[in-house]
Amino acid sequence: MGDATGGPSILLLVLDLGGIFVFAISGALVAVRRRLDVFGVLVLAGTTGLGGGFLRDVLIDATPPAALSDWRYLLVPVLAGLLTFAFHPALGRLERVVTLFDAAGLGLFCVTGAVKALEYGLGPVPAALMGMVTGIGGGIARDLLAGRTPAVFSSELYATPALLGATWAVLATLGGFVELAVTVPGALLCFGLRMLALWRDWKAPLPRGPASV
Repeated sequence: MGDATGGPSILLLVLDLGGIFVFAISGALVAVRRRLDVFGVLVLAGTTGLGGGFLRDVLIDATPPAALSDWRYLLVPVLAGLLTFAFHPALGRLERVVTLFDAAGLGLFCVTGAVKALEYGLGPVPAALMGMVTGIGGGIARDLLAGRTPAVFSSELYATPALLGATWAVLATLGGFVELAVTVPGALLCFGLRMLALWRDWKAPLPRGPASV
């Protein structure tokens, strides 16, 4: 789904930058709630927005990573961090906003990550896994830097929606679907499942009984 020059298509580029923007906002909002200064806000915004894509590019040997070779990938999280720092909402509303932007970023990244992995020659299963890694990587880095347990390591349904969205993107790409039919349903599937799981309080299974340590 690249363009004539071998780079990503306009739609995939827009979705990738959109995912960076909304993920960066979620990271910046976490930093604001932690009462970090402007530098801390920008660090969390950049780490959250670029972490998953950076990890994906390294793993599929797409070097140098897009975050280091394209100025737009660095500018977007900086703008998101500065906008969030200047215009963040009231503290009591931050959690809901963080969750919304995090779910949106998860949906966008799982799709673009899977499609890019396919373009670099990975098979269907590894490509779907790379889509999931792209989606969850930035959130893991954000939560670790903020001193929180990453959502993917708790009982929340976080990685599963990303994997399902990435799987749709892989299957639709291999099925010859047009680009919009690959990206939009996959992103919406992931976003919808993530928000539904939060609304319905769906949890992944946990071990029964006391842990033997």
